[in-house]
Amino acid sequence: MTFTTRPTLRGTFGMVSSTHWLASQSAMRILELGGNAFDAAAAAGFVLHVVEPHLNGPAGEVPAIIATAKDPAPRVLCGQGPAPAGATIEHFRDLGLTIIPGSGPLAAAVPGAVDAWFLLLRDHGSMPLRTVLEPAIGYARNGHPLVPQVGETVDRVRELFTEHWPTSAELWLQSGRAPRPNALFRNSAYADTLERLLVSAEEAGSDRVAQLERARETWREGFVAETIDRFSRLPHRDSSGADHAGLITGDDLAAYEASWEQPATLDWHGHTVAKTAPWGQGPALLQSLAVLAELGDPRSLDLTGAEAVHTITEITKLSYADREAWYGDGVDVSLETLLSPAYAAQRAALVGAKASYDLRPGNPDGRTPRLPTAVAGVEGDASTGEPTVSADGVTRGDTCHVDVIDQWGNVISATPSGGWLQSSPTIPELGFCLGSRLQMFWLEEGLASSLAPGLRPRTTLTPTLVLRDGVPVLACGSPGGDQQDQWQLLFLLRHLAGGQDLQEAIDAPAWHTTAFPSSFYPRATEPGNLTIESRLGPAVRAALIGKGHRVVETDPWSLGRLCAVARTPDGVLAAGANPRGMQGYATGR
Repeated sequence: MTFTTRPTLRGTFGMVSSTHWLASQSAMRILELGGNAFDAAAAAGFVLHVVEPHLNGPAGEVPAIIATAKDPAPRVLCGQGPAPAGATIEHFRDLGLTIIPGSGPLAAAVPGAVDAWFLLLRDHGSMPLRTVLEPAIGYARNGHPLVPQVGETVDRVRELFTEHWPTSAELWLQSGRAPRPNALFRNSAYADTLERLLVSAEEAGSDRVAQLERARETWREGFVAETIDRFSRLPHRDSSGADHAGLITGDDLAAYEASWEQPATLDWHGHTVAKTAPWGQGPALLQSLAVLAELGDPRSLDLTGAEAVHTITEITKLSYADREAWYGDGVDVSLETLLSPAYAAQRAALVGAKASYDLRPGNPDGRTPRLPTAVAGVEGDASTGEPTVSADGVTRGDTCHVDVIDQWGNVISATPSGGWLQSSPTIPELGFCLGSRLQMFWLEEGLASSLAPGLRPRTTLTPTLVLRDGVPVLACGSPGGDQQDQWQLLFLLRHLAGGQDLQEAIDAPAWHTTAFPSSFYPRATEPGNLTIESRLGPAVRAALIGKGHRVVETDPWSLGRLCAVARTPDGVLAAGANPRGMQGYATGR
């Protein structure tokens, strides 16, 4: 029997896995009350705003992939807000900027998360909105034990808060100090915001759909939008070192609606893997799987050995080079070509015996790639497993995740993020801050991810849904910025091809590379980097160095924060959750 840090949970009623135990149990409560997976996921999403405020917030974003018991075909829920109408390259250049700041109101995209959760509930939920929001309101109003990482984050940005963001200091530096680990913390302003949304929704009558439409309208055009409009106009310090006003207006919020889309899919090893379209980085995972298929049977890979680590790392570099050259909102590139066996074979031929230090995008359909000229040099700290937060509020990829599957076969994978407490000043009347997702655009014309009003930033948020014979069998995801799909790739190889159960695949040693332009300010790249958990061992490390990798060895349990739920053909449900960080949890029966 293989040792795991905790059991793979199994049952028949429902399963939840998320990055915080309170969110997981809140979702399970909804299932116990008779709600479905979508009610449960939304309840977890709003709880995550409260209990993981350093990892996500109401003014952030959430992409999700769902399948329903009635229609198992996967659908993407896009809760990634676009650039505001005033967010032009010229505006930033007029401010003397060549790169979008990584913190502050100037970096904010239009909030997408709340409207997306409401849209999910409207179209696929079954519970009253009040029931879904009760756990989040309760934790915000009455308090919850704050995880130690929140206080650590606040300590890192203490000077920013005290000197430049007084509204954030008022909320997060009560009594002049950061929240103590596990101390009860309340955010009554956010509780009031949710209550006001509920009151407005219930004024629309008893019909659930009418209530949700009213809640969406109130968020986009009522007091929330009005308050954001006023606050965004106030200059605040950002990571550029100067004070700038934001660009979001009430009109931007009123114009935005979350949406349903078709996923990008790849048939691989008897399964269909579904991701977002190339406005997210998800197709990079599909490209990596396609290239692996050209190199032999994935079941033959020894994922504890140097050869497999090297091969997968080199494949990842190629996929992420294509991400940089070809992925973006509305970009005219053929996914059919990028995911085709012929193109995968071309890319596979580039995988050599030695580590490549070059960024090598391909030429799909004979087209010439164009890369940014402003890519930063080697900088940053690749040694950390969790993306870091710097003193100016810059955050590289902190995120949440939740997966839910219910007894009827409804399933969802969702990755909420953005609107971090450290990303922008707190809006005191609302109890939350704006996000900073615009930092993923380039201020250079003619690139796949060049800034333009109304376009979505090429997000790193990348939930996953897997089907077999047209039936959903797995939902998974991970926080981690540019590492999300790298860690998910290892999990899928171990679980789908290697036959490991959920928890065993989650617990196994992980690695990633940062040998491509980061999606986060200051857009650094680290050629040759390969960050590995020390559990891989000294022999593997030495062999990888011999292959030319710049190996950074990190703590044995530091890379990856996978969540996963699954379903077998006979109806047995399963769940696993990441032990790293001692925060994620699965629950179910």
